[in-house]
Amino acid sequence: MPISQLLAADRIVLLVEPGNRDGVLDAAARLLADSAPDTTADIGESLRSRERLGSTAIGHGIAIPHGRTNAYDEARGAFLRLQQPVEFGASDGEPVDLVFAMAVPQHFTQQHLQLLSELAERFADPDFRTALRSAPDVAGLRHLLLNGLTQNSTQ
Repeated sequence: MPISQLLAADRIVLLVEPGNRDGVLDAAARLLADSAPDTTADIGESLRSRERLGSTAIGHGIAIPHGRTNAYDEARGAFLRLQQPVEFGASDGEPVDLVFAMAVPQHFTQQHLQLLSELAERFADPDFRTALRSAPDVAGLRHLLLNGLTQNSTQ
């Protein structure tokens, strides 16, 4: 599934004051829940619960926090580029500045794993990471993520 199918423009942001990992997870939960209070709390707890099992940082300054929820019938994502990197417990020791958070329905077992694999592969591309970090503003990020920047291309 292309990244663009998981995202909406209003769920792609530049996070100026993330503070720490919990602050990032809270911001991601608000985005994934479209700021609905009950859903935000549910998704936030799901993200934190998963993070307690082990860091979702995959290296190179990338984290893919994810959790399950009954709030939606389809998977949804949110992308946050952090102005100041935060410690996420990555195995390579690098702090995280690019976060792709995901909420998936409870029944998405195989699909969940497949989405995680696709995201990890996509963010393994150094040109893609550089393009995301070099985007001058949120409009540039949205263009890169929603218009299907192709693998191994920064055009």
